[in-house]
Amino acid sequence: MASQTHDASPKPDGQEPRPSSSVLLLSPTNEILLLHRVKTSTSFASAHVFPGGNLDAFHDGDDGGIPGPGSPERHQDGPGYRMGAIRETFEETGILLATKDGTLVNLSAKQRDEARKNIHGHKVKFGDFLKSIGAVAETAGLIPFTRWITPTSVPKRFTTQMYLYMLPISKKSVPSEMLLPTPDGGVEHTAAQFAPVQSWLDRAAAGSITLFPPQVYLMSLLGRFLTGSTSALEEGPLHYTAQRKKLVSFLRRRVTAETNRGKRHPTATISWADKVMSPYHLLFREEDHRVVLALDKPGPELEGGDRGGDWERVALVKFGKGGPSDVVIRMREEVLAEQRAKPDTRL
Repeated sequence: MASQTHDASPKPDGQEPRPSSSVLLLSPTNEILLLHRVKTSTSFASAHVFPGGNLDAFHDGDDGGIPGPGSPERHQDGPGYRMGAIRETFEETGILLATKDGTLVNLSAKQRDEARKNIHGHKVKFGDFLKSIGAVAETAGLIPFTRWITPTSVPKRFTTQMYLYMLPISKKSVPSEMLLPTPDGGVEHTAAQFAPVQSWLDRAAAGSITLFPPQVYLMSLLGRFLTGSTSALEEGPLHYTAQRKKLVSFLRRRVTAETNRGKRHPTATISWADKVMSPYHLLFREEDHRVVLALDKPGPELEGGDRGGDWERVALVKFGKGGPSDVVIRMREEVLAEQRAKPDTRL
């Protein structure tokens, strides 16, 4: 839930990307949490999104936690982005990623609801709330997993640091309240639910929910490793642990590309933690009326530097009044080869 009153981002021309962060939160059974945004939202209306929102100077601005425009740290992982991610997750879902005596904090429903209301209303700073209950934000548990900068063609822009956080496999280590996320009472979301990655992607493909390209892209990558549950109850912890080990190994790879041509591109050696993607128009497909968005460039704010995204993959999207639909992530070379095979096609 992004604050409108104390947002630290400048607003002189509406083009400066506002700093924000978001969390891909995995349950003990490796399901992922999505929130259903309200129809009246000014950003991503009616879409399903990861928990997250704008950094807030009131909560996240202490000790220079929110880098200003022009700062090299504006588009990098840092303390302000991490604290903002944990705060927003708590405000939006009631899930508090903070520890006390080495374990996740267990709040009563009354404590949780009162704290969410006071923090969102700027009656108490998030950091002060944590101190009052003797807890420490679990910032070290956040795994950076790409950054997305809104294209300049969109009036309301963000520079969003994405994180992955994995709740403990053992449900005994996770407060029961965390397994039942609660929406924010309709302020910005109407529902909060854990579900298998492929289930979310299938629902989007069927048109029953709206997912934007970043959500489809990131869940498509996760879906390669989080392949579902196991029917053998006793094998559950081993099953989910094995999935996570493969995922973490993937995220730590020094070379992120998989194709021969992709490995020769400069973005191949940019880690998943440091990749920055600002989608741009590559081509339009007449046959299915979908735009092909390339994901290799970081946007004008980082142009000419050593940052970049993913050259290998592209997003196919159909844009309409109701938002994006039919979003699919495919390999760039396959899509371009299909275009070249068509008569009278120029690339």
